[in-house]
Amino acid sequence: MQASESTVILEVDGLSVDIATPRGPLHAVRDLSFKVERGKTLCLVGESGCGKSMTSLAIMDLLPQAARRSARKLAFTGEDLAGAGAKRINRLRGDRMAMIFQEPVTALNPAYTIGDQMTEAYRLHKKASAEEARKRAIYLLGKVGIANATQRLGQYPHQLSGGLRQRVMIAMALMCDPELLIADEPTTALDVTIQAQILRLLADLQAEFGIAMVLITHDLGIVARIADWVGVMYAGQIVEEGPTEAIFRRPRHPYTQGLIDCIPVPGRTEPGGTLGVIPGVVPSLVGQIRGCSFRDRCKYAEAACAQEPPVRHRADGHNWRCILEDAA
Repeated sequence: MQASESTVILEVDGLSVDIATPRGPLHAVRDLSFKVERGKTLCLVGESGCGKSMTSLAIMDLLPQAARRSARKLAFTGEDLAGAGAKRINRLRGDRMAMIFQEPVTALNPAYTIGDQMTEAYRLHKKASAEEARKRAIYLLGKVGIANATQRLGQYPHQLSGGLRQRVMIAMALMCDPELLIADEPTTALDVTIQAQILRLLADLQAEFGIAMVLITHDLGIVARIADWVGVMYAGQIVEEGPTEAIFRRPRHPYTQGLIDCIPVPGRTEPGGTLGVIPGVVPSLVGQIRGCSFRDRCKYAEAACAQEPPVRHRADGHNWRCILEDAA
């Protein structure tokens, strides 16, 4: 993402995550690079298992024990995260960096009330009193559209609907006024009406508080509505990135083109008609990986794809990894 250094909240350069397995290292994330500006939204999109969630956990330093993170640069408002100690990361995480997890029903502790879980981080990071934290929680529950906020603080997660739990997760993430918000599939398992409300809520809160946001999703409809910049991930890599309009108007990588072809278009897709399909399956990321990971599923594949594909660049920041200058 093209940005002035003064507005860059998150800078990632060469991020990789390897996970030890009995068959060798699994390369879950491979050489990812991107920037996120203040008040802007980067969407990471791709199939399940492409490394989106692992990327978010790597940024927040919440990787499983078997995983190892490396990066040429991992910086938050200019501060090096890759070399920061556990105490420093703990001070940043939940305070200036926050995350909305994919499944609120498992992310929220069933043994504690909503109020206890919302106020804990605020009291820890801001050295606030219980009453100050409670007032902050009530204010934010109101901001995310939850009525009877005072009553909700005394309830447990199982007493709330899926939509309310998701709103609580958003309010909890905003308790300490973070500068960076990572939202991992924030509308998973919600019906389309609630999805629309959650997305509108995130956009409104971002505009009000100037938050930099990384939104992780597999839903291109969500991407088109909320993203300023898009990173299309496949097999642990970003295979195409650029401004949202450029990605949708003229996708350059065959994988991005395949994803967009799978979406029904009102007025163009005939009822009962055939949608696009991407044949095959994602390759194994265990052991040594050579060449383009998409070549076994790509209709444009040729012998040269067995080698590492070049990265194509355009002046607007639209980049893609492919031997083709244009897949269309």
